[in-house]
Amino acid sequence: MEQKIKQAGIDIGGNIRRIRLDAGIGQTELVRMLQLHGIDMTRETLVKIERGIQHITGSQLRGIRDCLDTTYDDLLR
Repeated sequence: MEQKIKQAGIDIGGNIRRIRLDAGIGQTELVRMLQLHGIDMTRETLVKIERGIQHITGSQLRGIRDCLDTTYDDLLR
């Protein structure tokens, strides 16, 4: 089982949403990009992560970082 990253004190989901919207990428498009990178995620999972009601795994965070062409610093601040 992969380690999950808690969003306590860090708005990872909000940062993902902000960066995604700034890039002009919709949720469905990001999920498709992640799936092409071998990250198994549904749109519903992305919605929960962005709302902060579901923890994110390390591989999901890495995939989102790569798909959004951003850094861990931007995602974890």
